[in-house]
Amino acid sequence: MRVAVFAPAGKSSGGGLVELRRVLEEAGVDDPLWYEVPKSRKAPKQVKRALDEGAELIFAWGGDGTVQRCLDVLAGTGVPLAIVPAGTANLLATNLDIPKDIEGAVEAGLRGARRSIDVGRFNGERFAVMAGAGLDAAMIQDADAGLKDRFGRIAYVWTGAQNITTKPFKAKIRIDGATWFDDETSCILVGNVGSLFGGIEAFDDARPDDGMLELGVVTAQSALEWTRTIARTALGTTAKSPFVQMTRAKTIEVKMNRKVLYELDGGDREKVKSFQIEVEPAAIEVCVPVAA
Repeated sequence: MRVAVFAPAGKSSGGGLVELRRVLEEAGVDDPLWYEVPKSRKAPKQVKRALDEGAELIFAWGGDGTVQRCLDVLAGTGVPLAIVPAGTANLLATNLDIPKDIEGAVEAGLRGARRSIDVGRFNGERFAVMAGAGLDAAMIQDADAGLKDRFGRIAYVWTGAQNITTKPFKAKIRIDGATWFDDETSCILVGNVGSLFGGIEAFDDARPDDGMLELGVVTAQSALEWTRTIARTALGTTAKSPFVQMTRAKTIEVKMNRKVLYELDGGDREKVKSFQIEVEPAAIEVCVPVAA
């Protein structure tokens, strides 16, 4: 099997790329296609190159951003994706029970099972965990401005607190062709999986292989309303919050009264005034432990 490895240059999690290469070699992969990229956004071009060179299994070593950039290209190709978690949150790996250590992740990649999962497609770009617009995206953008590398997950807590008074925006949302929401909101969140940091469930019944996406709209505006909403989420009762509306959909169309930041799998993007999301069922195979 021709194996390719993608990784952001300079990361040192779990012993770094030297350790990853050693573990792969001990497992019998002594000559993988090897791509180190300065930023995760540089990965798609190299993934396409690896596929042209005959790669039959792709290892993504990094966080959710690196994984997202790889699966955006791999979805629909039939080439499986193996994840070696090395990021701040590693949400997709956590939701799929992929080991956090290099040895366990490589074992799952080479000898584990293959699980077909759905992906969402946001204005043409795929994601596997979540897409968010509004406060969620602003929080992530601020955390990426040097704080995340220094403080890890606590950076999101800090930037979230700094953004809870962000001015809301008007949004009209259609799901599967019918109008579902037409009001002011602070945050629009679309999920393919349920668990967030620390095992907190944002979407209680979400599954990455059910052919559906979860949609949540937060109408909280004041610091007090956001505190109540976050408390409900921490207790696992998000759907019971008076400031949250939730549903499920296959297609989602959103039009807003002004341009708003959005994010995909923890990576911030440019502002948009409208977007469309659709689910692609069973679009990619991800390597998971046999018992998962």
